[in-house]
Amino acid sequence: MKHPHTHNHLCSITLLGNLVAKPNIRYLANPVVAIAEFTIATHHKWFDKKTQQQKEWTHFHVVKMIGDVVEKTLNFADKGDVVFIQGHLVDSQQSNRQIIHATYAHTYAKGYVPSMNQVKLSGAINSEIKIVETENNTQLAECTILSHVNVYSAHQQAYRQFSIERTLHAWGKQAEYLENRAKNGDEIIIDGNLSYTNNKDKSQLIDVHQLVLPKI
Repeated sequence: MKHPHTHNHLCSITLLGNLVAKPNIRYLANPVVAIAEFTIATHHKWFDKKTQQQKEWTHFHVVKMIGDVVEKTLNFADKGDVVFIQGHLVDSQQSNRQIIHATYAHTYAKGYVPSMNQVKLSGAINSEIKIVETENNTQLAECTILSHVNVYSAHQQAYRQFSIERTLHAWGKQAEYLENRAKNGDEIIIDGNLSYTNNKDKSQLIDVHQLVLPKI
C-alpha cells in the first residue's frame, strides 16, 4: 500500500563559515524575543581539469535566528568570526527571499577554516525532469522538490507547518539515475549542498551529491 504524502519531511542544513559582518540583534514584542539576521560565507574549492588550476567559489548565505539562542551565541560575535549553524530552509515573507532559519549556532574566534555546507532534504518531485546543458558544455538533470516541514516557532511559541520548493541539480551518475528512474510526484531523499542562481534574485538551489528514490 502506498502511503499518502502527508508526513513531515526532513529539511536540515548545516553550515560552517565566516561572518561577513557583525550580527544586528533586535527584539520583537508580544512576547519579547531576540531576533538577528546575518550572512555566512562558505568556500568551495575544486580542481579545474580544463585549466589545470585549483579554483575557489564563495557562497553567501543569509541566516535568520530567533529566540534565546541569539543572545547566547551572537552578543559578542563580530565580522570574521567562525560560526557553525544548523537550521532549515525557509521563504521569508517579509523580504520575499529564500533564506536559512537557524535553530542552533556556535561561534569561534576569527580565522579561515575549511567550510561545511550540507543539506539533507526529503520531499516529492514537483516538476518534469529535464536535461540542461551548462555554459561549460556539461549536462545536468534539473527538477524541483516540494517539502512539507513542521518546525517550532520561538516567537509564536508553537509548531507551525509550511511548504518549500527548491530546484535540484544532479550531475553525472546521479543525473542518469534521476532521469531514468524518477518521475513527477515521486518521493525523493537527497544529500547535497546549498548553492544560488547567478542572477539578481540569488534563489537557492541544491547541488545533489546523492539521491534516493524510496519507491515501494
